[in-house]
Amino acid sequence: MAFQAANSKGQYDDVVKKAADSLRAVQWGTDGKTAKTEPAFGGAGYGRSQRPDLSNTTFFLEALKASGAKSDDPAIQNALVFVSRCQNLESADNTTPFAALVNDGGFYYTPAAGGSSMAGKNADGGLRSYASMTYAGLKSMIYAGLKADDPRVKAAREWIAKFYTVSENPGLDQQGIYYYYQTFGKTLSVIGDDHFTDAAGAKHDWRKDLGDKLFSLQKENGSWVNTADRWMEGDPNLTTSYALMALEFCRPAK
Repeated sequence: MAFQAANSKGQYDDVVKKAADSLRAVQWGTDGKTAKTEPAFGGAGYGRSQRPDLSNTTFFLEALKASGAKSDDPAIQNALVFVSRCQNLESADNTTPFAALVNDGGFYYTPAAGGSSMAGKNADGGLRSYASMTYAGLKSMIYAGLKADDPRVKAAREWIAKFYTVSENPGLDQQGIYYYYQTFGKTLSVIGDDHFTDAAGAKHDWRKDLGDKLFSLQKENGSWVNTADRWMEGDPNLTTSYALMALEFCRPAK
């Protein structure tokens, strides 16, 4: 993605192509050993030997899109299979054992390797939805070409409308909140509306909400850091990067 952003004269075309090919090679299912019926199919993880998850898969999709891949690209459509299985929504696209247990339209970390949600489980084994993965899931579905009237998109948007906020990462409170901010910004930018309407009917200037919140959290030395130090967000190098990524989406729409 960095090379493509700097590829003003096509000087990195070969680098970008090789990087995209490398990503395709580690997608679950490309080696012919993972059947389409398996929960891991279509996902991306930390290399082929590691179980796939929605976080890695959403960055995988961002990178393929940056490389020029279209929504009908087989790798993107295979990723959509995995992303759909990360949603708490019982449908023809998700027949995993977890689909009907929560069934609120939100998303969780992974249905693979027995299933996992960073927000934990319900007593019946249902994997709880949380915001950072729900925004990531919605964005990934849009990248894969799903439209606003698709039941998966509608359910995800309804979940986001119900829990719209910049005060926390709903489902995880302050954990992973800077990751949440950059995903929040990316997803609402992809949706393309200047205002987002929550479940109560209130319209939010989401760019202003996000920008104001990030400015209020910035330290005197210019950095950001999360005191809820999970997933390395206690490291200001990481959280400042997330914050700057999020702020990029606060620019007024052109």
